[in-house]
Amino acid sequence: MTHEIKNLIKLIWNAQRQNIKSVLATVVALEGSSYRRPGVRMLILENGKTFGAVSGGCVEKEVQLQAQSVLETAVPKVMSYDGRFRLGCEGIIYILIEPVSITQELKVQFERVFSQRLTFESRTFYSKEEGTSQNFGTQFIFSENPFSLRKDTYFSTEVTCFDQAFSPLFQLYVFGAEHDSVQLCKAASQLGWQVTVIAAADEAKTKTFFEGAHDLLTPTFENLDVSPIDSQTAIMLMTHSFNKDVQYLLALADTQPAYIGVLGPKQRRERVLEKVLEFKPELSIDFLERIHGPAGINIGAESAEEISISILAEILSVIRNQKPVQLKEKSGRIHD
Repeated sequence: MTHEIKNLIKLIWNAQRQNIKSVLATVVALEGSSYRRPGVRMLILENGKTFGAVSGGCVEKEVQLQAQSVLETAVPKVMSYDGRFRLGCEGIIYILIEPVSITQELKVQFERVFSQRLTFESRTFYSKEEGTSQNFGTQFIFSENPFSLRKDTYFSTEVTCFDQAFSPLFQLYVFGAEHDSVQLCKAASQLGWQVTVIAAADEAKTKTFFEGAHDLLTPTFENLDVSPIDSQTAIMLMTHSFNKDVQYLLALADTQPAYIGVLGPKQRRERVLEKVLEFKPELSIDFLERIHGPAGINIGAESAEEISISILAEILSVIRNQKPVQLKEKSGRIHD
């Protein structure tokens, strides 16, 4: 959800600069099941524009209606929505709607954690009793320092607190500059991932060629900076070059990403790994077990666009420790 917060903070700041009031709706609690989990947010501006969602689309109109009084009074309120009769979701969701404003200091804090890919937290104070209270609201915690979304706000410990932890922005490193890399970059950016494309200098491509890319780098194999690669990183090798894949894997040997994908059939993957081990026989088992090849989940993908969906689905299944299965065959709740 980190990328959602990043987008919403940018929208709040831009609206604030235009003297447009904003209110933020946050799902703070859930009884039963619902389309989305607690922690999702929706922004409502006084000009009628909305961003984000707290459900599949059925609750949003009610939230927008309830938000009008908050825009007028600047007093937070809690609303509930029983989806058992209207949505078929078998749950009741509780939503805090609060006026928001961002100080320059808070904006700097957000920019720091986003750019440096740091963890942070939020605390949202509310009650399951519908109504209004100045004690309701949200604060974000950066290095144990709290920053409120409203000025001069005191949050009472007598109300309920919903705590939420935010991981660093998930990132994807795409090695390769062919058409399938372009499609993967575009699709991953739509998930909110920060995408870095690594291409050989002789590819003669620019960042504009890769829609949604955060950066395009063209280092030599020896000068590849792997320091930003961490456990919140996925790597996809799709250079369409056997030698380049081998050299990139050697350069990545000391990293610990969440996922490494290799394009191509099993036989090609085995050849690549054999060559890598020839150069670096001490390569750890842990690193080898992170490698997935052929990358992707079997959904019958044929086009570059479909293959990108297959690859992203596998990455999500790995980082969320889920075995891909049709939901109709899954026992229990959809969201664990």
